[in-house]
Amino acid sequence: MSPAPRRRPPSRTVQLDRALEALPLFRLSDSSEDSVVAFATDTGGRWRVLPAPGERLPGTFDQDVYVELLRRFHEADQPADGALTFTLHAFLRSMGRRVDGRTYEQLRGALGRLERTVLESEGAWLDARSGKTGSARFTLLSAVAIDRRRLTDRDQLALFPALASNEPGDARVVLAAPIRANIAAGHVATLVAPTYFQLSSPVARRLYRLLVAVRGASTGTWSLPLERLAEILPLSQRYPSHLQRVLQPAHEMLVAAGIVHGADFVQEGRSWTVVYRG
Repeated sequence: MSPAPRRRPPSRTVQLDRALEALPLFRLSDSSEDSVVAFATDTGGRWRVLPAPGERLPGTFDQDVYVELLRRFHEADQPADGALTFTLHAFLRSMGRRVDGRTYEQLRGALGRLERTVLESEGAWLDARSGKTGSARFTLLSAVAIDRRRLTDRDQLALFPALASNEPGDARVVLAAPIRANIAAGHVATLVAPTYFQLSSPVARRLYRLLVAVRGASTGTWSLPLERLAEILPLSQRYPSHLQRVLQPAHEMLVAAGIVHGADFVQEGRSWTVVYRG
């Protein structure tokens, strides 16, 4: 009898589109503000995140779904068609999320938003193939299909009342071509999945994504004005004292995880700068 093939261990690495990571995308607060995200780059480019009619902008849960999708894309050796298949149950477990009817519904909603939320660039998002920041309009996922379990599987659902109306299913999603192209071109920001998911704050997770994009493999110092950081993340708070209260716990998590050696707020006159070290 031939030995059973060894199962490949899950990938610990996530490769993200570096150009996208430097732009705002996911909401990071509980604010009810669901308007368009609009952002101007330092070079005069314009970036907008447009929710589908009647829907909200992608939020903190959607951010985690996005990272897990890119982890699976890397684990699958970056399939040329961008297609990924998985069960909702396995996907939630990989994210470290509790698996129940509520989280199944959250995951379905997140995948739908990632398919329908439009990302629009006018000289803001870099196309790594051409090396130019031109006009682009795309969504994170170009297709999403979720099938309910087969009838033979549904017979077992009566044993689990919590899943009666939200039974698990099989998903097939397709990562958008512009993102795949940037990753294939090597324009990536690389993070470690266990480190990312161990950060308990959505703000800390977003900062981790941003830092690996702007610093790359460098371990030097990176700084920018506090107000500008709030726009890039993005955060809804505007007063420096409020922003510092939101960022300080996230900074402590980044230091504890070894992502940075230090994070400081530096005041010069009425202006504040955030400095990340190491």
